[in-house]
Amino acid sequence: MVSDAWIEAQPYAGVGALQRQWIDLAQPRLGTEAIYATDAFFASCERMLQPGPPRFYPDLYDDHGKWMDGWESRRKREPGHDWCVIQLGRRGRIRILDIDTSFFTGNFPPEAMAEVCDSLALANPSGEGATWLPLIPRSQLAGDSHNVFECLDAGPATHVRLHIFPDGGIARLRAYGEVEVDWRSMPDEEIDLAAAVNGGRPVAWSDAHYGSPANLLAPGESANMGDGWETARRRGPGNDWSIIRLGHAGTLRRAIIGTRHYKGNFPERCSLKGALLGATPDLGDGGDPGLWQELLPETGLRPDSEHEHVLVSGGPVDHVRLDIYPDGGISRLRLYGGIS
Repeated sequence: MVSDAWIEAQPYAGVGALQRQWIDLAQPRLGTEAIYATDAFFASCERMLQPGPPRFYPDLYDDHGKWMDGWESRRKREPGHDWCVIQLGRRGRIRILDIDTSFFTGNFPPEAMAEVCDSLALANPSGEGATWLPLIPRSQLAGDSHNVFECLDAGPATHVRLHIFPDGGIARLRAYGEVEVDWRSMPDEEIDLAAAVNGGRPVAWSDAHYGSPANLLAPGESANMGDGWETARRRGPGNDWSIIRLGHAGTLRRAIIGTRHYKGNFPERCSLKGALLGATPDLGDGGDPGLWQELLPETGLRPDSEHEHVLVSGGPVDHVRLDIYPDGGISRLRLYGGIS
């Protein structure tokens, strides 16, 4: 009889700080997938890319042995080591790699290294024949831990090759960075400049107790309340806010603000402001109020709904501030306009 009890890895505070600068390019909702592995006997590479922290079921076993929430290869009995190839859903520059070995204690790899290549179509899923550049050198790993590495500047990449020495298990792989968009090839039409697939990313926010602002910019509709940005209940004065760096400066014309799944915890009102800041300054306190121009005045919101608004056009912006009053949850934010 399998117990329903499970243990969830605790969030790592350092990773939260990384999310203030970059997005996870290895997330499946961007289209990222595992396309090759030398061995995945105990657990497939796809599990390593799943959103959310890994889980551990103490009493769960399958036909291959102990069920683990991650990629796990067999004990290697011959020379060599195991590795896998991850195809990124969007071409991008990886700045930080988090190799998470949560719950792998006696079966984690002692060392790992990573490489990247920039090829829209590999002739062989294993990457043989491609030009691979080092992302992190061969480095020691700790078990049941987040192993966070600052990456070498390898330029834009479409694929990651993760090597583990000699074998073992990785619970999660996170590749924090930025989407690389060829704006010259973009159609001359209205585009969502805040979308993660177009390089949009959150850079500052007041609170993210229940969900990351990065969820606002994700493709598709939100799956549930956990797939949005939701703040804790505010007990003091003020309101919550999030600042988005657009993938490209542009003149915004309309916005779609979603409260899908938020029924008893949606914000009463919201507003939007924009600014042309160039390089992102320190916006930890929300930025100088004098920086911002009004795009959408304070406007009422409804529960579990989608709200579309025409924006006040005051010229090009590259950062947008979403204020919610006083607190609550927003599922998606779309900001449409033309590039400048």
